[in-house]
Amino acid sequence: MTTNHYQEILLSELQKLEEEITSFPEEPLLWKIKGEIKNSAGNLCLHLCGNLQHYIGATLGKTGYVRNRDAEFSTKNIARKKLIEEIGHAKRAVENTLHSISFADLQKIYPQNFIGKEVNTEYFLIHLISHFDYHLGQINYLRRMMLKS
Repeated sequence: MTTNHYQEILLSELQKLEEEITSFPEEPLLWKIKGEIKNSAGNLCLHLCGNLQHYIGATLGKTGYVRNRDAEFSTKNIARKKLIEEIGHAKRAVENTLHSISFADLQKIYPQNFIGKEVNTEYFLIHLISHFDYHLGQINYLRRMMLKS
């Protein structure tokens, strides 16, 4: 695969995230939890955006983004508009970074260890996509659960 493929997949997933966030009928539902999922859709959205801005934007693209992972889970009740803005920041981090990474760069060791081991950048991008989709599925499930209440 090329970085264009990874960029296309991540931008598509970010668009799905935006659609999920805008599909919650009431803003307060973005911050509620239910069932076995212990993080709200709003917090999962912040987490996904922070994750991409950190691992792609800051680490690969040298954007200067400083992540506050704790705030991704502790911040509550911010406006849907702010979540959409964060998704926009994540989209720009993906677009601005991945277009400048070559196929050879994908084979290089990712600048940070992954669970205590070195992996190449391509492997790490695959991990980021699977992590994103896991939480996107949780958000979708939460939204549908909230609609049944």
